Amino acid sequence: MAAQKTVVEKLDSLFTLQSIDSKLDELEILKGELPMEVKDLEDDLEGLSTRINRLETLIKELEGDLTHHENNIVDANNLLDRYNKQMDNVKNNREYEALMKEQEMQRLEIQLSEKKMSQIKRDLEAKNETLAATTERRDHKSTNLDAKKIELTAIIEKTEKQETKLLKKSARARKGIEERLIKAYDKIRNNYRNGLAVVTIERDSCGGCFNVIPPQVQLEVAQRKSITACEHCGRILVDNVTAGLEQEAEAEAK
Repeated sequence: MAAQKTVVEKLDSLFTLQSIDSKLDELEILKGELPMEVKDLEDDLEGLSTRINRLETLIKELEGDLTHHENNIVDANNLLDRYNKQMDNVKNNREYEALMKEQEMQRLEIQLSEKKMSQIKRDLEAKNETLAATTERRDHKSTNLDAKKIELTAIIEKTEKQETKLLKKSARARKGIEERLIKAYDKIRNNYRNGLAVVTIERDSCGGCFNVIPPQVQLEVAQRKSITACEHCGRILVDNVTAGLEQEAEAEAK
């Protein structure tokens, strides 16, 4: 049967585990920023591509409308030429008035098409300018995305080895700590975004929530006769001696 660990050994083990897990947290933060940036850029590019497709469709429709009105004008001019020739062969006033009315209708048709063409050309100019600006933005973001992906790949390659090594160290450290303490440790870590469950006392304050630690509690922590938690945040408190031993161990390991 394994010998029961002393309080000092338990505190040392918990602080060692916290140190390892904090390094893992740092790696996650390092990796966590770039994937979000890459995802945001991919979403932006998808939106820009959709807008470009929509603009290109609108431009084609406008160009089709422009061609339609150009053909209308050609057809109307052809009819005017034909009516002009027919004017030489009118036999009575009724035929004359009918031809004049037809000619007037074709002139109005030409005016209407010319007016619509002017508007379409203005719309085309605006749409083409927007398309050019949007395409430029897409190309810029695409270049930025490529750079971010290269950066992310490099970080993943770099951190994977460190992460694997730290995960093994964390697993080994956990094996040396009783289940009750591990459950408490994990619960505290999950309660806080910074993942700190074991902290030192810095300038008479908790290293996690920064609330003042009473002198009596500081004394109890320094004596290392029991596991003491911060009354404000519930984090496990250790003294600077424990932290110093961990740092020395790390230095020797390197």
